[in-house]
Amino acid sequence: MSAWETRLGPDEAASLLRRLDDTAAPLLDERAFVVHDLDLLVDRFDEITAAFPGRSLHSVAVKANPLVELLRVLVDRGAGLEAASLEEAHVALAAGCAPECIVFDSPAKTHHELSWALERGLTVNVDNLDELHRALAITAHPNARLGVRIVPAVGSGAIEATSVGGRGSRFGVTIGDVWRHVVPLMRSHPIIRGFHVHVGSQGQPLGHLVDAARVVDELVQAVRTDVHPDAIEFVDLGGGLSTVYDSSIGVPSVQEYASELRSAVPRLMDGSVEVITEFGRSLLAGIGVALSRVEYVKHVDGTDVVVGHLGADFLPRVAYVPAEWRHEFFAVRLGDRPATDRDRRWTVAGPLCFAGDVIGRDVPLGDLEPGDWLGIRDVGAYSLSMWSRHCSRGMPAAIGLRRDGSVEVLRAAERPEDVARFWSRDGLTPTGPDVPSSVQD
Repeated sequence: MSAWETRLGPDEAASLLRRLDDTAAPLLDERAFVVHDLDLLVDRFDEITAAFPGRSLHSVAVKANPLVELLRVLVDRGAGLEAASLEEAHVALAAGCAPECIVFDSPAKTHHELSWALERGLTVNVDNLDELHRALAITAHPNARLGVRIVPAVGSGAIEATSVGGRGSRFGVTIGDVWRHVVPLMRSHPIIRGFHVHVGSQGQPLGHLVDAARVVDELVQAVRTDVHPDAIEFVDLGGGLSTVYDSSIGVPSVQEYASELRSAVPRLMDGSVEVITEFGRSLLAGIGVALSRVEYVKHVDGTDVVVGHLGADFLPRVAYVPAEWRHEFFAVRLGDRPATDRDRRWTVAGPLCFAGDVIGRDVPLGDLEPGDWLGIRDVGAYSLSMWSRHCSRGMPAAIGLRRDGSVEVLRAAERPEDVARFWSRDGLTPTGPDVPSSVQD
């Protein structure tokens, strides 16, 4: 089985919990923590590099998982990073990514942000014509490059909120405006060196990604004929490859994606143009499992409810749009207690004080007791990065797991005083009755 088809699951999580319990080692957080399989991450990234031409920059989406130490593992393996905000660009630098390997995407870049990025030599994908003119007025580093995001108009996926490549999308420039406005600028501004296309995230059929690549390939060939044979240096294909959240539903592998591209757009895959990718969810989701301690079990009007320490703060999409987003759960019982009723079904509730804090319904978990652990699969992407401050609960620890059994802290759990500091006036100084007045001043 390829790494792309492998997901961190119950066996590894149970083994980790039992090892910590047997050795009397303290858990990294008594309430919850998130485990990432770092070796599986490396294997998955290696499969990306093997599937694409050597002249490719695989800029992993920071927004999927901004943990600096995790991103550093990818950078050390040769990855670039894609930043959707100035803050994410700083995260990329903190992870050791070279400026020329950072791709800066955002639909709302300010003058300052554009100057910051271009003066440091980042690749900047502009979203609209006004932004393009702003960027062209900046004196840029020699390594800086501009890409222009285009609207491929290939249709929407199964989830409207994550679909951005259909006709009428508010992101990007239409093909007509490329010819009317961008191509004339390319003749006098060689910093415009590429095109960017992105159809969206989860729920996109593989055909949409391939059709978008076909649209941009045709544009590249036409512009090279019209302007100069070397006018386009790179094509950014964006992200959007779906991942598995339900074991019964298959999704395309990176190998299938690359094979389809080779068949549909061979000129983009022959090494004659630099290909940039922005894998995020499909690379990262399956390497992560969350573990939340069962705090209470309740029986309410015939419904079994398990209360844990991760809910809408951790998985807001699952809580607020359950018809479109879901995860698989499993239970870990320490000691020798068996699951006596494996078909017993539960409502999985989080720790927040509102009725909508539910992240699982009718979930078969067997018998549960306080002190058991609840596992949530496929949380390596868009979980910690979407953490909510509702009720001001601290973010759980993030840890990295290696196949040799070693564990490393990727980010420590937030303590109550860390959260108080976050909400303070300058975000740095703790306040409260236990803090000396000299510190508060």
